[in-house]
Amino acid sequence: MRFLEDIIILAIIMTVPITAIVTSHIRKNTKIKSGILREQLELEKLKQQNYLMETEKLRLELEKMQLDTKNDPKIL
Repeated sequence: MRFLEDIIILAIIMTVPITAIVTSHIRKNTKIKSGILREQLELEKLKQQNYLMETEKLRLELEKMQLDTKNDPKIL
C-alpha cells in the first residue's frame, strides 16, 4: 500500500514541471502567432495604401488623357 502512495505522490510531483513546460510552450506559440498576425495586418494596410495610390494614379492618367483629347482634335 505504501508503494502505491509513493507512486501517486511522485506522479503529482512530476506533473508540476510538466505543466510548466507545456504552459511555457503554449505561451511562446501564442506570442509567435500574435506577431504573425500583427505583421499580416501591417501588410494588409500597406496593400490597401498601395491600391489607393495606384487607383489615384490611374484616375489622374485618365484625366490627363481626356484633357489631351479635348485639346487635340486630330486624335479623334
